[in-house]
Amino acid sequence: MTGSPIRVLLADDQALVRSGFRMLIEAEDDMVVVGEASEGATAVRLLSEHPCDVALMDIRMPVMDGVEATRRIVKAGIDVRVLVLTTFDLDEYAFAALRAGASGFMLKDARPDDLLNAIRNVAAGDAVMAPSTTRRLLDHVAPTLPTAPSGSDPRLEQLTDREREVLIEIAHGATNAEIAGTLYMAEGTVKTHIGRLLSKLQCRDRVGLVLLAHETGLVRH
Repeated sequence: MTGSPIRVLLADDQALVRSGFRMLIEAEDDMVVVGEASEGATAVRLLSEHPCDVALMDIRMPVMDGVEATRRIVKAGIDVRVLVLTTFDLDEYAFAALRAGASGFMLKDARPDDLLNAIRNVAAGDAVMAPSTTRRLLDHVAPTLPTAPSGSDPRLEQLTDREREVLIEIAHGATNAEIAGTLYMAEGTVKTHIGRLLSKLQCRDRVGLVLLAHETGLVRH
């Protein structure tokens, strides 16, 4: 393994679940569990005190749930990616956590390899949501988003025409490969544009870009 291992915090109110995740994660050479929390407030405190790359955050916990914990993590500017865990694919709480700043969500019954890959992807700065899930997210939240006159938001003025095109495709749930095909560019170029979009628009990840594109009126639901 090259580089430092991915540091993971486990936040779940069930000790048996945390134990299972710990065994799964620590069997990998490229990641390590650095802490555990049984509810959200403890998770926020631990993350503020100890460097961490990815927080596996259960949605439904006592004292403070995963949505509020995610909101506080983002508000405090803690440098960690949140991957929320839910039992139901269309859980209202999962969508709330995404809007609060989570980088994606996974079902608790996901295959072990899928969970491990999700942790790696989130640590690398990618959002963990299939395009179909992105579209369901939009179906769910877009009607409630405040929208500006079409594309007039000052945040969009700093974008090049190409960056706007990429952002529109992201907002429609397209994968990097699909964007590359539609806009006739290499996938590496797509990734470069996405990196610039994240920096210019100060979004944490792809989920943030999707929501911003709808909030600013760049795309309409």
